[in-house]
Amino acid sequence: MERGHLNNSMGNVIITPDVIAQFAGAQALECFGIVGMAAKSTKDSVMHLLKKESLKKGIEVTITDNNISISFHVIVAYGLNIVSVTENLMENVKYKLEEFTGMKVSCINVLVEGVRVID
Repeated sequence: MERGHLNNSMGNVIITPDVIAQFAGAQALECFGIVGMAAKSTKDSVMHLLKKESLKKGIEVTITDNNISISFHVIVAYGLNIVSVTENLMENVKYKLEEFTGMKVSCINVLVEGVRVID
């Protein structure tokens, strides 16, 4: 598993993909129109909305040469423009991840796995 490495005068910082996935999932949920992360059930191949403590299951993170590539499997709120919601997600998460980690985000993929009516 590739990890992010940051070196400074005091030592090394290593960031695992799980930490990045958890942070990115929390940031994604703050974006307007994102209902939650989705994961496929191994039993019946149906997509399920993940609870907040399981967010990283709906996110795939790859780190190569301190560049982050991330894929989100999301459920979007019904009635909203999907392109606008996903562009907002990409811009917000990219900015916040780069600020949080000090690494460059090279790619963000958003896979819309479902639409849900919210009350």
